[in-house]
Amino acid sequence: MAIPVLKIVPFLGWIRTYSAEHLKMDFMAGLTVALVLIPQSMAYAQLAGLPPYYGLYASFLPPLVAALFGSSRQLSTGPVAVVSLMTAACLEPLATAGSESYIAYAVLLALAVGIFQLSLGVLRLGLVVNFLSHPVVAGFTNAAAIIIATSQLSKMFGVSVDSAEHHYRTILRVAQAAMHYTHWPTLALGTFAFALMLILKRVNPRIPSVLVAVVLTTVFSWANGFEHNSTISVQSLAAPRASAAVASYNAAMQAQTELAARRTPLNAAKAEAMRSREQFTVADDEHELRRLALEMEIAKSEAKNVKAVLRGMLFQAVPTAKGGMTFYPAESTIPDGAGNDGRTWRIRVGNAPLDPMALTMTGGGSVVGAVPGGLPALSIPHFDLSTLALLLPNAAIIALLGFMEAISIAKAMAAKTGQCLDPNQELIGQGLANIVGAFSKSYPVSGSFSRSAVNLQAGAQTGFASVFTSAVVLVALLFLTPLFYHLPQCTLAAVIMMAVMGLIHPAGFLHSWKVAKYDGAISVITFLATLAFAPRLDKGIMIGVALSLGVFLYRNMRPTVSSMGRTEKGELHDATRFGLDLCPHVDMVSFNGPLFFANASFLDEIITDRLHSKNCLKHIVLVAKGINDMDASGEEALSLVVDRCRSRGVDISLAGVNDTVMAIMERSGLLAKIGRDHIYTDMEKALCTVHTAAHRDSDEARCPLTSVCQLPTRSQAEPSMIRPVRPPEFHATRP
Repeated sequence: MAIPVLKIVPFLGWIRTYSAEHLKMDFMAGLTVALVLIPQSMAYAQLAGLPPYYGLYASFLPPLVAALFGSSRQLSTGPVAVVSLMTAACLEPLATAGSESYIAYAVLLALAVGIFQLSLGVLRLGLVVNFLSHPVVAGFTNAAAIIIATSQLSKMFGVSVDSAEHHYRTILRVAQAAMHYTHWPTLALGTFAFALMLILKRVNPRIPSVLVAVVLTTVFSWANGFEHNSTISVQSLAAPRASAAVASYNAAMQAQTELAARRTPLNAAKAEAMRSREQFTVADDEHELRRLALEMEIAKSEAKNVKAVLRGMLFQAVPTAKGGMTFYPAESTIPDGAGNDGRTWRIRVGNAPLDPMALTMTGGGSVVGAVPGGLPALSIPHFDLSTLALLLPNAAIIALLGFMEAISIAKAMAAKTGQCLDPNQELIGQGLANIVGAFSKSYPVSGSFSRSAVNLQAGAQTGFASVFTSAVVLVALLFLTPLFYHLPQCTLAAVIMMAVMGLIHPAGFLHSWKVAKYDGAISVITFLATLAFAPRLDKGIMIGVALSLGVFLYRNMRPTVSSMGRTEKGELHDATRFGLDLCPHVDMVSFNGPLFFANASFLDEIITDRLHSKNCLKHIVLVAKGINDMDASGEEALSLVVDRCRSRGVDISLAGVNDTVMAIMERSGLLAKIGRDHIYTDMEKALCTVHTAAHRDSDEARCPLTSVCQLPTRSQAEPSMIRPVRPPEFHATRP
């Protein structure tokens, strides 16, 4: 009973040998990882399109659950860059980033990912992750790292832009906005944070560089008033163009609200008409819905255009006699005798209508802001089947990609620690972590390479190190959230950019190309496709998977087939590759790959080609040691090949048949058809037996297959005249 219990609760196996020394080392490792996890998780939450504190929610229960129910003792689970980016790519078409519906979708996505991973683990289907081949993952990871890093440029330059349909267009918008206006203190502070983390990491990797950068920049932000906002009414804008733009933006946003309100009952009426089979009513409703959808797109386009205009407006603030401020366009002149405050101001425009009586003007940098204190409320994620169906395809991709990242890290650490690793148990741990996380408002999580490395270096002995990490996050949620208010957004951007540097490995492309050119091509194509289709990252992965499966099928449909020749050392090798001579009477054909329906006809083709091209052929030896399996189609093809050869007066034998194929041949009757005396354990024994009969009427002086033998020149040579020299076991009698 002990084994099943440990499978369900593997952490019980750690307790048996747990000691005070283990407790001390796990506590220090857990504390060290938490100091890296807290700022990283907030940065990754923003990358996922969520408020920063949702990163803390994802760092509370998931690391604990994954450690207790997984098989790796050092794997650190929580928010990671690639999964965060995939989450944003999945949810952006469904809702506005940061909105309540977006957050609800993110939590539901975590639940879907967890159920998918848990199901694979319980059903022992961890091998399904092999569909993501190494070239595909390498190409995708390199592209994702570039996408993640460039997605933070807007925060580094202190500009705001709307996301475009393609990521590269978004970057062009960021570049244009940065050329128009860059908040230099933001750029300087972000650059400082990035340089500090890079230097500390190279000087001493044990120093928590992320924590140091976060603390220093937060203290600087608090002490110098890095965030500088002012709330005004629209009358304080001495810019009629700006006032008109605010009104236009609100009108476009109001139009979207009204259109959405009109569309809801119309959808219900259409559904009712479809149930009643009132075809004309359904057609009218569909026409009206299409019209409303078109009007909605026009309103959205108008809002985007006006928003871009508002974000591009720069102002200078002039104090008034009553203690307020009037904002003039930056390019205009201010009243004589008045002076501005030396700042460049902008209107903060989000995704909601602007209040004309409470416009937010920002003249400084952007900070995290207020972080709600306390623990997330435990609740069941609300979902319906239609929403879940929309999320499932992306949930499957995120689940597989996240697990592949986690298991790769776990395997690397297990190789160093000598620990036994169970991929299916790890799937269960990751799945439960995401499911439990969904009940505590977490978005999808996975194993982190950087934090797992920190965990290992800090001396973590068991998964209880992650329990202590969760405990530190708990303390932060309860007591330390006010300290995060002044954390600069550019610092979080620098944290993300620093983290993804380790994901960029250009040498991986060259390595794949050296191993196999098609693998190198798949890796490069996946890389380019991921960049081209971003933020739809799933398309890049699917293209890579499709290419991998296509190459796999093609290689198995056309396996390597070669005729064997003997080298000067007496070894049998591929004659074409090594430039060896072939015997005109005996052809030793090597077939490397399973013989099944996809390549059965190919075997018939190659044998037929040899029968037509070699007029003196007397015997074919099919070297079958590379045939590791055979289905009914393969068996039928082999049977036809035997008939074809013998009907043309050419005998055929098999060498090196494995037990699996031998059993299939025996059950089907093919073994009796070929003849047990035509089955040989290896190539040498087959050649020793068939050579004499095949050369009975030959006049060749020397056979390339038997360089150790000298044949007489007369045409009627007797078998007894063959003189074996090397290899020693080569003789002319059946073994």
